[in-house]
Amino acid sequence: MTDLFHRAGDLLRPLSDRLLALIASSDVVQADETSMKVQADEKCRLGFVWTFLTDKLIAYRFAPSRSGETPREILGGTKGALVVDAYSGYNDVASVEGRSRVGCHAHVRRYFYEALPTAPEARQALEFILELYRVEHEAKEKDIVRTEAHLKLRRERCRPIRAQFRQWLEEQKDNHPPKSPMAIAIRYTLNNWEVLGRFVENERLPLDNNASESALRRVALGRNFLFAGNDEAGRNIAGLYSLVATCEANGVNPVAYIADVLMRVQTHPMSRLDELLPPNWGPSG
Repeated sequence: MTDLFHRAGDLLRPLSDRLLALIASSDVVQADETSMKVQADEKCRLGFVWTFLTDKLIAYRFAPSRSGETPREILGGTKGALVVDAYSGYNDVASVEGRSRVGCHAHVRRYFYEALPTAPEARQALEFILELYRVEHEAKEKDIVRTEAHLKLRRERCRPIRAQFRQWLEEQKDNHPPKSPMAIAIRYTLNNWEVLGRFVENERLPLDNNASESALRRVALGRNFLFAGNDEAGRNIAGLYSLVATCEANGVNPVAYIADVLMRVQTHPMSRLDELLPPNWGPSG
C-alpha cells in the first residue's frame, strides 16, 4: 500500500507542480502553513505543509522547515497580491519588488477576542471588524462581489469604519500594560494597518485569509494519527492533497479523477497537461 502511495505521488507530481505554477502566476494568492510530524530515529520531528491558493486552485508544498525558502521557491519573482498573516517567512516575496502584502482581519479579530477576559472594551474592536464583514455580506447579497460596484461600496462604507477604528486604537493604546493581551492586539493591528487596508483599493482582495486556513484543515485533522515517513513521503502527500483539494473545490469526484489520470498522465502530451487538471478534466471515453 505504501509503495502504491509513493508511486501515485510520483506519477501525479507533474500535475501538482503545474497547479503551483498556475497559482504563482495569479494576481491574488493566499498562503499559510502548518506543521506535520515526520518520522525520525528517536521521535518524530516537525516538517511543514504550506498551502498556496487562488480562486478554485489549491496546492500544497511540503518542506522540512518553516523558513522563507518555500515562499521564495514558489512565489519568488512574481507580482500581484499575497494574502497572509504577519509571519516574517513571507517577507522576501512580499516586498517592494515582489508581491503586495495583504493583511488578514480574522487574525486581528482573534487577538481582540482573546483579550476579552481581561479587557471587556475589546468588544468595541470586534464591532468595528464586524461592520467591515457586514459590508462584504451586503456585496454578496447584491451579487456585486469583485466588481466596480463592490469596490465603490467598500470605499464608501469601509473607509469611515476604518477611520473610527484607527482613532479608537490610538485612544486605547496607552491604557493597557504593554504585555497584556489587549496591548498586543492593539500593536498588531496598528503595525499592520496599511496591509489591512489594501482591500479598500482592490475589489479582488479578500478581507481575511480564512480560505488558506480552511485548506490546511485536511492537514490538521490528520495530525494526531498521521505522520510522514520521510521528507519524500511529505512531498508526495502534499502533491496528492493538492489534487484532491482542487477536485473538491471544482465539484470533481477525487476518486474518479485520480483513477482516470493515473492511467493517462504518463502518455499525455506535456504541452497539453492542463487538460488533466481538475477544473478542465473530463473522464476518458
